[in-house]
Amino acid sequence: MKTIIFENVYVQSRATAVGKMEKDGPLGSLFDVTFEDSYCNEKTFEKAERALVYHACDQAIRKGNKKISDIDVIVGGDLINQLTSSHYFARDMNLPFLGMYAACATSSLVIGEAAMLVEHNMANYALAFTSSHVATAERQFRYPNEYGVQKKPTTTLTVTGSGALVLGRKKTKIKVRAFTPGKIIDWDHKDANDMGLAMAPAAYDTLKTHFQQTNTTFKDYDLIVTGDLSKLGYSFLMDLCVQDGYEIDHRLHDCGLMIYDFEKQDAFCGGSGCACSMCVSLAKLLNELEQGVYQRIMVIATGALLSPVAIQQKESIPCIAHAIVYERSEA
Repeated sequence: MKTIIFENVYVQSRATAVGKMEKDGPLGSLFDVTFEDSYCNEKTFEKAERALVYHACDQAIRKGNKKISDIDVIVGGDLINQLTSSHYFARDMNLPFLGMYAACATSSLVIGEAAMLVEHNMANYALAFTSSHVATAERQFRYPNEYGVQKKPTTTLTVTGSGALVLGRKKTKIKVRAFTPGKIIDWDHKDANDMGLAMAPAAYDTLKTHFQQTNTTFKDYDLIVTGDLSKLGYSFLMDLCVQDGYEIDHRLHDCGLMIYDFEKQDAFCGGSGCACSMCVSLAKLLNELEQGVYQRIMVIATGALLSPVAIQQKESIPCIAHAIVYERSEA
């Protein structure tokens, strides 16, 4: 499947909701809604993640001066089994819903799918969202935080948050320009506590594919960010690029390295989760694109498609990365 180029898709509005750790990080002032603890005023972590989705989507719709009835379709996904957060949210919206899953790469996947619907006049306005939560993700994929299991140095910290955006054909300063779907890449990595290293080859494959299909290089972008490779995964990706002769020129970065303050916060190797790339890109990167700091950026969300059962059976971790290109437009 080739890179999909969009001519008529624009970000109408966007919003984010995050937990305390993210609020206390370097981007804390940029998020629309913040909470003081992991429960987000709810009784369980699963309900807390759902609350994050509600707040992000509510703010995105309101900021675009839209009503729920204006939205033609919702495209969303999360990390919990059977997309629990997404399904319970969509249940209350009474709108057509498409549930998507690509682990932490879900953020770019839902945006790409929503953009295709808008581009081909299947929807006037599409709401795309994703979410993750440090407690729900740890409970599902590794060990519940309540167990107090010692973390490995290679561990990443799942971002507690949600991001949502409304896409439409009305011209704004932010245009969704392209979507490059990724392939599943598996380099036989088996450590569920080192997701960054496992996902880096998938990010590299999507990056190379995008460059080849669009006849572009690093120099055609002001910034290219991966979703949540962390310190180790980001370094590995840099090595892969350098070995193939790419001139990066400080254009490559990672959302997982932006969302926390490593000197003041215990963030291990960096941020991860669906909300990592979504919250960083919507709150920080698209703001800077809108303000003219950048003219063209690419967000490559990365996902480890592991199953706890498969890991216990000594299977490797297949990974995927999806890329979205945004351009500044003179609305």
